[in-house]
Amino acid sequence: MQQSLRQRLSYGTLMLAALLALLYFDYWVERTSHLAGVGLLLLMLVMLPLATTEVGHLFVAEQVRPYRFLAGMGSGLLAIHAFMTQFPWFQHIAASTLAFIIVFTMILAAVRRALGGKSEEAIAHMAGTVLAMLYLGGLAWFLIAIRVKHSADRLHGFQGSTQAVVMILLVVKFTDIGAYFGGRTFGRHKLIPWLSPGKTWEGLFFGLLTASLVGLACSLIWPVALSTVTWPKALLFGIIVGAVGQAGDLLESLMKRDAQVKDSGSLIPGFGGLLDVIDSPLLAAPAAYLLFSLF
Repeated sequence: MQQSLRQRLSYGTLMLAALLALLYFDYWVERTSHLAGVGLLLLMLVMLPLATTEVGHLFVAEQVRPYRFLAGMGSGLLAIHAFMTQFPWFQHIAASTLAFIIVFTMILAAVRRALGGKSEEAIAHMAGTVLAMLYLGGLAWFLIAIRVKHSADRLHGFQGSTQAVVMILLVVKFTDIGAYFGGRTFGRHKLIPWLSPGKTWEGLFFGLLTASLVGLACSLIWPVALSTVTWPKALLFGIIVGAVGQAGDLLESLMKRDAQVKDSGSLIPGFGGLLDVIDSPLLAAPAAYLLFSLF
């Protein structure tokens, strides 16, 4: 237990430092070249293929066998698609290009199966490949789209920024921290004992309370970058995004229990797999995108 905690602290600190450095690079590139999201795109292009492989490993438990290379490639293409939406010339073909990526990946999976000279389980391979691609690549699309989003109304519409992405990450991770310490101190009533025995309703309450305060702090620290997020909206943002992040954590727990594994992988000592680290922020990204758009 102590060794696991030391590993989490050590590797968690290193990952946080690397993430902050990359996000600062992202911010610097936009300041110097007006090109948004370069650092975040690079991060996704490295992480998504690795995490997609872990998702494929979980799917195998139900005899859903995605072609992991194709799913990882499709995830990367979705990330690039989101990055390209910042260019006006691309926005006119964004919808058709998105549909093409999804269908093209499915067709490649079918061709891959046919080249093997087998027709058995062709549908399972095709469906699994597309599902693995959309589970991570589709969710990452929203995170990058938030970063590069620019409203036509620059005075009142939401403008994407590195700070907006950091706000999502902080809200989700501090929800975990608040839930952990709140649950250990006050936890009495189990949330879903058969799925995640360690989670309690009291922990969830303190996690969402922490998330709302972190959302408020972000709006106060970065009033220019988050100009459309007033303090009441920031409190609401923290609660909703924090809750969705917790649901994402439970979703991965459900898949891991179905696959009968403790962790999605062993890439990161103390944490397990990469999917164990990024599942909550990615699941929260669509909700954050909707809230920023409404704000």
